[in-house]
Amino acid sequence: MLFACGCEWGDAHPLEMGFCRWFPVGRCTLTPRNEVWMSNAVLWKPDASAVRATQLDRFRRRVEERTGQVLTDSAALHAWSVRDPAAFWDAIWDELDVLGAKGAAVVEDLDRMPGARWFPGARLNFAQNLLRREDASAAVVFCNEGGTVRALTWAGLRTEVSRVVQAYRAAGIASGDRIGAYIPNMPEAIIYMLAASSVGATWSSCSPDFGPSGVVDRFGQIEPRLLVTVDAYQYGGNVFHMGEKVAAVVRDLPSVEQTVVVPYMGDGIVDAPFAVTHADFVAPFEPQTLTFEALPFDHPLFVLYSSGTTGKPKCIVHGAGGTLLQHLKEHRLHTDLRSGERFFYFTTCGWMMWNWLASGLASGATLVLYDGSPFAPTGDVLFDLADRESINVFGTSAKFIDAVAKAGLHPRSSHDLTSIRAILSTGSPLSPESFDFTYRDIKAEVQLASIAGGTDIVSCFVLGDPTRPVRRGQIQGKALGMDVQVWSDEGERVIGETGELVCCKPFPSMPIGFWGDDDGSRYRAAYFERFEGVWCHGDFTEETRDGGFVITGRSDATLNPGGVRIGTAEIYRQVERLEEVVEAVVIGQPWDDDVRVILFVVLRDGVELTDTLETTIRREIRENASPRHVPARIIAVPAIPRTRSGKISELTVKRVVCGEPIKNLEALANPDAVGYYRDLPELSR
Repeated sequence: MLFACGCEWGDAHPLEMGFCRWFPVGRCTLTPRNEVWMSNAVLWKPDASAVRATQLDRFRRRVEERTGQVLTDSAALHAWSVRDPAAFWDAIWDELDVLGAKGAAVVEDLDRMPGARWFPGARLNFAQNLLRREDASAAVVFCNEGGTVRALTWAGLRTEVSRVVQAYRAAGIASGDRIGAYIPNMPEAIIYMLAASSVGATWSSCSPDFGPSGVVDRFGQIEPRLLVTVDAYQYGGNVFHMGEKVAAVVRDLPSVEQTVVVPYMGDGIVDAPFAVTHADFVAPFEPQTLTFEALPFDHPLFVLYSSGTTGKPKCIVHGAGGTLLQHLKEHRLHTDLRSGERFFYFTTCGWMMWNWLASGLASGATLVLYDGSPFAPTGDVLFDLADRESINVFGTSAKFIDAVAKAGLHPRSSHDLTSIRAILSTGSPLSPESFDFTYRDIKAEVQLASIAGGTDIVSCFVLGDPTRPVRRGQIQGKALGMDVQVWSDEGERVIGETGELVCCKPFPSMPIGFWGDDDGSRYRAAYFERFEGVWCHGDFTEETRDGGFVITGRSDATLNPGGVRIGTAEIYRQVERLEEVVEAVVIGQPWDDDVRVILFVVLRDGVELTDTLETTIRREIRENASPRHVPARIIAVPAIPRTRSGKISELTVKRVVCGEPIKNLEALANPDAVGYYRDLPELSR
C-alpha cells in the first residue's frame, strides 16, 4: 500500500490503519492510493475495561442472566433482539426502569407490519418518566448567541411544569387536545411540552424562522387549541420580531383559543387575538405536587412533519410509549448517557432532534440548550459552550462539522474539550474526510457516532455503539431491536454493495399513523409499497462487511444514469473537499431517454468556475468515485435550497430544473434560492 504524505513536518511517520496518530496536532494531508482500503480504518476503539463499564455491556450481561442466552458481544445482543423482539422490549422496559404499568402482553400481531400493537395493556406517562429527579442540580442550562445564560434545577423544572399544568387545565386543555409551539429552543419549550404530556395533550412545534404559511400548513391540519410563542428571537446578530407573524398565524388558525407569549427579546407583548403573556398565564397558580395522566402506550405524544417540499407536510403521529422506549435505549445503551452528564444537541424546535434531545431528561442528564447561529460571532461559539458548560455528549450535524473544517478552525488547539467523550452527527451523511477532521482537529480520544433514522420514526435505525470501534466513514452499527438490512431492487439482502435501507420487523416507535389518514393508505404508501410487509426507509445505503453502514443519499434523489444507481453523497464527498467549493447539490436531469448528472456548486468569494476548475472537479470525481459519477454539466449558483432543518433539498432543485411546480416554498429556509435554477441555458444543451 502506497501513500503520498504531505504532513507539514516533511518526515515519514508511522501510520495506524492509514490514519496519522503520532502527531495529532498537525495537519496530515495523507492521500491514499487505494481509498477503498482506507474506508475501514479504525479511528477509535474502547479497551476491554471501557467496554465492560458501558451500560450497553451491562445490559448484555443482564439479558444473559434473564434468558440463559450466551451473548458474547453487542452484535450477538442485536441478533437476539431481532430474533426475539418481545423478550428484548420486555427487557428494555424492566432494565431501563420505565415508570408505569407494563401490562400482561408485550406485543400483539407481531407478524403484521404495519399493525403490530406494543404493550397493549400498558399505562404510562411520558413526562413522569422525564421528571424523575427533584434535586437542586441543573436539569436545563440555556445559552444563546447574545450571551444569555439561564439554568433550571430539577426541582425548579418540576415547579414550572406544575404551574403550566394547572394553567392548561384551567384553559380546558385535556387528553387528546393539541398544543402548537412556534418557539425557539429554550427552557419554556421543554416546560410547555412536559406539561402537555402530563395532561395527555399532544405536542407539536415549529421553529420561529418559519413563515406564517409554513406554520399554518402544519398546525392547520392538527387544529391546536393553544399556541405557545415568543415576542422575538435572535439569529446571526439580528433580532426578529414575531408580532406580525404570530398575528397572521392565529388569524388563519381558527382552532386556537389562546396564545401564550413568552418574553424573550422584549416585554412579551404580541398584538394577536387571545394573547396573554406567560407570566399572566401561570400567575393564578402556586407550585403543587405534579400528577400525571396514566395513558395507553400508543397515546399520541408528538406530531412531527415531513419536509413538505412537494406539497403540504405529512403530519406524523408518534406514541408516548414507543418514543420513550426508543429514546431510553438510544441514549443509555447506544450513547451511554448517564445521570448527571451534560447532553447537548444543536437543533431547533422544528427538527426531530429537539424531541430526541428533550428525552435525555429520562436518563437524568442535564440538557444544554442553545438558540441562535452556530457561527455568530464565529465558528467557535459551540466549542466555547462545550468548554464553559462541561458538555459530555456533543451533538451536531454533518454540515456543521464540514463548515468548521472549511472555515479553517482547529478546536483541538483553541479549546480544552476535555469533558466531551462522544460527538454525535446526523442530518446528512458524514463524509470520511469529516471523520478525519474530527479526530485530527477537534478531539482524538472521542467516540464519533454518526447516526441516522428520521422524523418518520423519531429515532434511529443505525447509530453509535460504545463497545465497538469507530471506522472511517462508517456508522458503527444497527440499533438494538431494529431488524435493519440493505436490500437490492429485487428484495434480496446485500452486504458490501448499495441498496435500500429496510427494517424487516415491527418496532415500537413506528408512527401511530398520519394525521387525517383515517384508512392508513398514505401511511402504507409512504413506507410499505416498495416491499410488502417491510419498512422501506428511502435511504440508499451500504452495509459493510465490518458491520457498519454507509448512507449515500436519499433513494428518491438517487441518480440513475445509464440505469446504474448512484448515491448523491458519493459526489458531494469528492466535490466539497476542494478548497474552491463551499457546497454543492447534484440532481439527475432527464435527457435523451436517459438521465444525466447535473452538478451545481456554490464557490468561495472571489472564485470563478473556470475551465480549469471544472476539469479539476471532474477529475476528482472520476478518480475517486467512478466515471459514471462525472457530471454532464457543472453550474455555479449563489445558493442551494435547504429545508428548515438545514438539509439540502435535492428534490426541489430537480423539480425546478424539470419545470415542475414547487408546491410549498414555505418548507424551505431560503425560498429565494429556487429562482437561480430556472431557465438556465446550460440545461438546454
